[in-house]
Amino acid sequence: MRNTYEPIFQKLFAIYDKHRRRYPKNPNSQQMCCMWSTKNPPDTLEGTRPLCDIENAFDIDIDEDTAFEIYDMTVDEAARKIIELLEIQASLAAAST
Repeated sequence: MRNTYEPIFQKLFAIYDKHRRRYPKNPNSQQMCCMWSTKNPPDTLEGTRPLCDIENAFDIDIDEDTAFEIYDMTVDEAARKIIELLEIQASLAAAST
């Protein structure tokens, strides 16, 4: 898993850092929620730039429930969640062939 974890973490951290900088008052706590306004958090995450960037970077679809799970995670936890989602996606693809 280490070979998979590190590149996913790095890519996710770059996305986190890009979006966190849009809200300079948010701390660099590596909490995924800092990619959105913490003063006026979104009601839904689907369709927001940070989530779309994550979906595009990893070629995955994230439903609203999973998006809110990720919102409450650290970058480390979210990277592990993305690995889990990628593994599920791969197993579904393998089962359909």
